[in-house]
Amino acid sequence: MRRPGLGGCRTTVAAASVGGPYFGRVDEVSSNDQTTYLPESADATQVQKLLGEFSDTNAIPAIVVFAGEDPLSEGDLATISAAVAALPSIEGVDAGVSPAIGSDDGLAVQAFVPIDADAEIGDVVTEVGEQLRAAMPAGISVHVTGPAGFSADLIAGFAGIDGLLLGVALLAVLLILIVVYRSLLLPVAVLSTSLFALCAALLSVWWLAKAGVLLLSGQTQGILFILVIGAATDYSLLYVARYREELRVGTDNWRATLRAIRGSFEPIIASGGTVIAGLLCLLLNDLKSNSTLGPVAAIGIVFAMLAALTLLPALLFAFGRAAYWPRRPVFEPDVVAAEGGVHPAGLWTTLTRLIARRPRMIWIATTLVLLLGAVGITQLNAVGVAQSDLVLGASEARDGQEVLGEHFPGGSGSPVQVVVAEGDLQSAADVMLASPGIAAVAVVSADAPSGTASVTETGIVAFGGPASEPSAPTVVDGDVLLQGTLTDAADSDAAADTVRALRADFADAVPGALVGGVTATAIDTDTASIHDRNLIIPVVLAVILVILMLLLRSIVAPVLLIATTVLSFGTALGVSALVFNGVFGFPGADPAVPLYSFVFLVALGIDYNIFLMTRVREESLAVGTREGILRGLAITGGVITSAWLVLAATFAALAVIPILFLVQIAFIAAFGVLLDTFIVRSLLVPALTYDIGPAIWWPSRLARGRARTGVGGTAAHTRA
Repeated sequence: MRRPGLGGCRTTVAAASVGGPYFGRVDEVSSNDQTTYLPESADATQVQKLLGEFSDTNAIPAIVVFAGEDPLSEGDLATISAAVAALPSIEGVDAGVSPAIGSDDGLAVQAFVPIDADAEIGDVVTEVGEQLRAAMPAGISVHVTGPAGFSADLIAGFAGIDGLLLGVALLAVLLILIVVYRSLLLPVAVLSTSLFALCAALLSVWWLAKAGVLLLSGQTQGILFILVIGAATDYSLLYVARYREELRVGTDNWRATLRAIRGSFEPIIASGGTVIAGLLCLLLNDLKSNSTLGPVAAIGIVFAMLAALTLLPALLFAFGRAAYWPRRPVFEPDVVAAEGGVHPAGLWTTLTRLIARRPRMIWIATTLVLLLGAVGITQLNAVGVAQSDLVLGASEARDGQEVLGEHFPGGSGSPVQVVVAEGDLQSAADVMLASPGIAAVAVVSADAPSGTASVTETGIVAFGGPASEPSAPTVVDGDVLLQGTLTDAADSDAAADTVRALRADFADAVPGALVGGVTATAIDTDTASIHDRNLIIPVVLAVILVILMLLLRSIVAPVLLIATTVLSFGTALGVSALVFNGVFGFPGADPAVPLYSFVFLVALGIDYNIFLMTRVREESLAVGTREGILRGLAITGGVITSAWLVLAATFAALAVIPILFLVQIAFIAAFGVLLDTFIVRSLLVPALTYDIGPAIWWPSRLARGRARTGVGGTAAHTRA
């Protein structure tokens, strides 16, 4: 006879075996370029597409800044010039390195170094810095900054995502499982299931990204790893608990496996389906970095469910009771029947007695505490952060930008890019030159020695070629490209204000002008992200509410669950804001941080409320609503709490990656999970529903207090 789940097990193992080697190859199909993820209609996106037509290179500029404490001597300048001239010898550095340009104060020199976008930017930037430092005399510091420098910092920040992040997450989960189950073999089986699910998901996502169906970034990759490990482990724990119950009332492993699969299938599919539905709502995002996370994470959840329902049952079927060694489940059907699935002296039984005595006091007190924590949400500054603040810890590019701003216009190397019709060139230049945030204006010219020619305030285009052979601007389909050097750092609030003002001025003076560049890309990204956040949150709530109504066949209970989960999220966000500002001193948060945190906490929070309330409904059919609430909490409390702790640990593991966005997500998600575990799902929801009573099931017949004695509730060994 065919054993249950073995066919799916073979499929999972095969996919995971092939997918394993792809861990080190994700960077082949991923990108951290912000313009890649902007809506097609954004100005910055359109300008980025046109840049390649105005230039025959796709190089990313690096800015090298040399600075001394004393004015640089002629010998120092000669040494710097020679070192800069030798940079094209480095593989990955394109031709066209600018000459060394001295500052007005004589204390610094800058040079623009184009780096091939197809090269290993991090390695090239490192080699450029090392070669230049080796050539400098004592007293002269060297910093590599600009777009290439910040890209190198991001690459270095995400470097541990394949090994360090995964290792920390798996180790944390392993330790929790060993402590909870006091077993060695069972945690290995569960973690193997999670790891195989991740390998299979990674294989699918890699090839979809390779085919251009999905977009991948470093942050999406990190979230995929954590989500799959956490979800697969949690679903596995539900099956482990069910299988253990079956072993206590039966002696046949195959029969116990079959019954455990049957009992776990509905709650795992229901909860996983709810998470997937919430994640797929992200497809409505304008920002592709947000919308692409939806299907990527949903694929991960699918394989998490498949692994928990196929591979794990096969492993535990093979191990039998030995999987739980040294605490093997004992065959004791009479004891199980007498207990009704609830340990008479357990922690959760004690908690249910407390809830039964004072339900109203408990839910009112917990609600007030949560509301107090939620007040901190007013302190959350989630409107975007500077590019220089994305990487935590030491940053050569950030240090270099500070030095650059002390001696040169802060926006050097990251200009405002403006595409206008050829006939509007001077009008657009006049608008830019009138802005106090613009230090200089140039127009792209293939004839000019440096590739650009400056535009003066007198309206005369002064090209860099010989006076007798004036150059002409490069024209593409009737358009020209102007570049404005910002007086402030390109990622500063002042630069953002300058670009916004330019767009407003162009709307009046030069309609049709497109404004792009690093600063404009950040503005458009934040704008799209805020729009997505305001759209997706209510959509996710509505979708999950409908799913809960269908699952619980009720209106009141789903509304209560949604309300308590949102309250929990608000508290997690409020407390996190206070910690970010007062403890960690973070400069702010990306607009996507609340959105990602919401999707994870609400979708996964509802996930576990589904586990609880489906069991409560099952028990209510047998013994009535109030008794069913107490039984459901006592029976599911241990396994759901274990699953929550695992999820909190996996989210916390994101903090090992020194990227501000991921560290903030890690804290909010981990804290929110713990808050939901010990306050909302353990106290608030049971006490509130107990106080309301059968009315929570309105309009189903359970709302009229009709229970079917003997159905479901007393035979605890047949349900999870």
